[in-house]
Amino acid sequence: MSSVEGVAAVPPQGSAHRTPASGHVGDRPDGRLLTARFWVVVASGTAYFLALGMVLPVLPVYVEHRLGGSSLVVGVTVGAFAFGAVLLRPVAGRLGDQAGRRVLMAGGAAVAGGSMLLYALTHAIVPLIALRVLTGVGEAAFFVGASTMVTDLSPAHRRGEALSYWSVAVYGGLAFGPAVGEAILGDGRYEAVWISAGLAALVAALLGLGTVDTLHDLDPRDRADAEGRPALLHRGALRPGAVMFLGLIGLAGFATFVPLYARDVGLADARYVFLLYGGLILAVRVLGARLPDVLGSRRGGSLALGTGAAGLAVMAAWPSAVGLVAGTAVFAVGMSLLYPALTTLALDGVPDRERASAMGTVSTFFDLSQGVGPFALGAVVGLASYRVMFGVSAAFSILGLGLLRGRVARPGPGKASPARPPTGTVAA
Repeated sequence: MSSVEGVAAVPPQGSAHRTPASGHVGDRPDGRLLTARFWVVVASGTAYFLALGMVLPVLPVYVEHRLGGSSLVVGVTVGAFAFGAVLLRPVAGRLGDQAGRRVLMAGGAAVAGGSMLLYALTHAIVPLIALRVLTGVGEAAFFVGASTMVTDLSPAHRRGEALSYWSVAVYGGLAFGPAVGEAILGDGRYEAVWISAGLAALVAALLGLGTVDTLHDLDPRDRADAEGRPALLHRGALRPGAVMFLGLIGLAGFATFVPLYARDVGLADARYVFLLYGGLILAVRVLGARLPDVLGSRRGGSLALGTGAAGLAVMAAWPSAVGLVAGTAVFAVGMSLLYPALTTLALDGVPDRERASAMGTVSTFFDLSQGVGPFALGAVVGLASYRVMFGVSAAFSILGLGLLRGRVARPGPGKASPARPPTGTVAA
């Protein structure tokens, strides 16, 4: 499941100057994080994920009610987005380390926005699935570029805080966007939703064009070292990514099927459920922005997974509007901590020149959860019920907790990559 630092602190392009403490491009003597460059990236992310959020509650209803699709077809159509993202995400990580973060931000948002505008011209399931794949390709590029830029611009000791603020854009957009989408939809204005979402994504692309690429802040030797690396998946991000996959399957089910389940328990639509979810996400992420750094990655991730599972269990055990609201409140607290904790864990010890690749790897698992989740949980709904689906989602979170709490030998910063040879020598 999103940051820009002060311009004055950026060394001139081509300079080999590095901050002595850690060499991290965001490390400033004053430790500042919330600067103008940071907020441009967050604003771009907010517009972008608001666009994605608008589509979330409307697409399942559109596929089921307008196109006549089954629960399984709903899951496939929603999950096709993640399929496209998974295809590009590792490549986007490598591209971000070599060509820069800015091109991923602007280009990805433009592709996603254009594809959503085309939803308005599509009235059949197969073309819609194809466009969802294209939206996912754009999302992969944007997310890797923007989230890597956020971590580039954060002091190392405040990285969890930076990711908390960035994730306000991600989860805030995904939470409040559905309420906006439901309001625009009204009695069936599907085309208005697609056009509004597409335009919001294009605003994100324009903001992305206004950023300064943090790749230029790296030591020139770091940029050279990044060229030609064969691995598309970063080893250090695989375990945290797998935990994120298990923990976020519940979010996929929540986002895809709550719009339909809400009507079954007597609500007119799901907008207020999503507003509650979004409000709690914002409260925890803003008021508790330092929690990921204070708790630590493993403890924060454990708390997130346990709380998320508890919220899903409440939804499964209490089949009513009150049960859905209560479960959503608990679930939101868990989801507010999950992304910052596990992303910080994935980036631990990763040098600047490999950060986009690590971010691309861990976020690939995010996409897998949002692709596999709707498909698998749609099958559960079709074979059983929404309540069973919530219970299965809770079980996945518990599995993630077990994987996270297992003994993991992570390399220290000194082992994250081979030492750079002295200037003028050639590495064997």
